[in-house]
Amino acid sequence: MEQTAVLETSDSRALSDQEVIARVLAGETALYEIIMRRYNQRLYRAVRSVLRDEDEVEDVMQDAYVRAYRHLADFEGRSLFSTWLLRIALHEAFARKRRSNRLQPLNENPEGVDMLPATTIDPEQQASRGELAHLLESTISGLPEQFRTVIMLRDIEELSTAETAAALNISEENVKTRLHRGRAMVRRTLFEKVGSDAPQAFVFMGARCDRVVGRVMELLEIPD
Repeated sequence: MEQTAVLETSDSRALSDQEVIARVLAGETALYEIIMRRYNQRLYRAVRSVLRDEDEVEDVMQDAYVRAYRHLADFEGRSLFSTWLLRIALHEAFARKRRSNRLQPLNENPEGVDMLPATTIDPEQQASRGELAHLLESTISGLPEQFRTVIMLRDIEELSTAETAAALNISEENVKTRLHRGRAMVRRTLFEKVGSDAPQAFVFMGARCDRVVGRVMELLEIPD
C-alpha cells in the first residue's frame, strides 16, 4: 500500500477522476486507492451526518467503495463521479438508519430552530479555536437529520448548492431552505467565531483512512 500512497501525494493529483477510472477499468486496479484517499474525508462527513456509530460509518464507507468499484463500468458521467460515489454512500447510510428504526422526525422543533440551550453554544466559554471546532461537531451532531446532512455537505465539506442537491436528490431551493434553518439552529455567530476552522471539523484521516482503504483493497482482492 505504501507505494500507491506515495503516488497519491504526487503524480496522481494531476489525474482527473475520469482518468483514474479509465485506468482502473483498463487493468490498473491498484489505482483505485487514489479514489478512496481522494474522497475518504467527504464520504466520512456525509455518512457521519446520518449515522452516529463510528464503526458503522466506516462499514458504510467500505461498502460504498466496494459497490462503486464493482459498478465502475456503469458510471456514465452524467454527473460528477464524486457525486455518484456520494449518492451510493448516502443511499446505504439512509437504508441502515431506516432499518435500525432510529430515524429522527424530519420536522422536529420546526418553529424553535434558534432555541438551542445557550450553554451549548457559548463561544466565550471556549479556550481555543480547536475547542470551538469540537463544539461545532457536537452542535451539528444534535441537529435533526435533514438539517444536519445539508450543513455537513455545504458548510463543513464545502460542496456547492448544486452538488449538495444532486447528492441528496432534492431541489437546490430545498438545500437553501434547510441550510438557512440549520444555520439558525447552531447560531450563525458560532460559525463566524469558528471561521476558517469549520472545515477542520469531522476529520477523517491517518490510521482511520488507511484502515478503510486497506479493508476495501482486501475485499476487492486488489494487489498492493
